[in-house]
Amino acid sequence: MDKIKDKAIDTLTSTNISTAQKQSSEYARSLIEASLDPLVTISTEGKITDMNEATVNITGIEREKLIGSDFFDYFTEPQKAREVYQEVFAKGSVADSPLTLRHKNGKLTDVLFNGSVYKDDKGNVLGVVIVARDVTAQKLLSRYSLSLIEASLDPLVTISTEGKITDMNEATVNITGIEREKLIGSDFFDYFTEPQKAREVYQEVFAKGSVADSPLTLRHKNGKLTDVLFNGSVYKDDRGNVLGVVIVARDVTAQKLLSRYSLSLIEASLDPLVTISTEGKITDMNEATVNITGIEREKLIGSDFFDYFTEPQKAREVYQEVFAKGFVIDSPLKLRHKNGKLTDVLFNGSVYKDDRGNVLGVVIVARDITAQKQLAEREIAGREKELMRIEELERFRKLTVGRELKMIELKKEIQELRSKN
Repeated sequence: MDKIKDKAIDTLTSTNISTAQKQSSEYARSLIEASLDPLVTISTEGKITDMNEATVNITGIEREKLIGSDFFDYFTEPQKAREVYQEVFAKGSVADSPLTLRHKNGKLTDVLFNGSVYKDDKGNVLGVVIVARDVTAQKLLSRYSLSLIEASLDPLVTISTEGKITDMNEATVNITGIEREKLIGSDFFDYFTEPQKAREVYQEVFAKGSVADSPLTLRHKNGKLTDVLFNGSVYKDDRGNVLGVVIVARDVTAQKLLSRYSLSLIEASLDPLVTISTEGKITDMNEATVNITGIEREKLIGSDFFDYFTEPQKAREVYQEVFAKGFVIDSPLKLRHKNGKLTDVLFNGSVYKDDRGNVLGVVIVARDITAQKQLAEREIAGREKELMRIEELERFRKLTVGRELKMIELKKEIQELRSKN
């Protein structure tokens, strides 16, 4: 009876083990098939022992033919695939090794080869599990991104969280004179005349998420300097983790030269010359404006233009007339120096626009007419004096003529009296 009982227990135990193994096998199979990426198990001899449907689809080979075949035969570079496979055995695993699978119809698929060894319960290596991630879409996206990078005429650089250059376009190579291979992995800040300032702007990108138009100067290896406006923003992975910074450095050398040229034109004017925003605030001026108002340049910038006239409202009306007509000519106004001295000027102005025709503000030239006014006043005074002299001569003439006539009349009367006697 005991023997029958023991046999029944053994049979039941064996059945339970078989059931557990079957369930485990089915679970393993479901995990294999659940993978959207090609998944293959390979023996220590490099032969395929199992695979999922994604592997059948990517190779175009039936499951029965794949089983027992050489795993490396399905790659465009079988030897490279073998070396990566051997690396798995040497290291225990390998991650993201780039390879290319070939479909039987000739279609190629770029994949990232990820693998690890698998063992029995005693730790003996039984083979390798391989997952080949299809990265065709990512590669196309990468090429698209690269084309966007290269399409930029401005230097464009991607930088890691450690401040190392990870990629760049040809414009960056040209502006630095450094080969692409040497730029990759180098410190981004080393190519600026002020590395610390560049680092601070870079850190500002991380702090704010972006930065716009920070002025810096890039140095070419031959010593040539290029003024740039540093624009940057962080870029992230699909989980929102910051991976680094994308920088575009706009070359503003030409604009800076134009600005200097414009400034030289402004300063060349002997008359006060002022640029004013659409809000009526002073944005720039020449030294003549500083002299005629007695106000320092720093205090003039951003101040209300109309405050420096004896009649602010009249000045504002003339300014508004510029916007209405596009220009104004010879409007008389009077500027006040901070010490109280007054200067008569003729207000001439016109609007200035951006390259799209949008009005940015007004350029004003105030012609000092003090000397002309004084000359005119002297001329008027001289004319008045001449008129007075003429009037005096006329009076004298009239007086003289009157006396002559009186004498003639007296002589005539005397003659008449003599003739009667």
